[in-house]
Amino acid sequence: MEQENSNYGNLFGTIDLLSEEHLEIILSTMDADHALVYLIESVKSAHQKGCFSIGETEVISKSIRVLLK
Repeated sequence: MEQENSNYGNLFGTIDLLSEEHLEIILSTMDADHALVYLIESVKSAHQKGCFSIGETEVISKSIRVLLK
């Protein structure tokens, strides 16, 4: 019988977590490049949930584009 892969959780609607250990690995091995990815994904998630005003969204959107250049 095959065992189904189930996720431990999800970060920001885009990053699946496989286990608590997986989360610990993410936290303990994070470098500047990964930190930027997590920050961008967290802001995108917050925006989708309606956490920012239109002006705030414009500033955040431009900031992300500048950082991704």
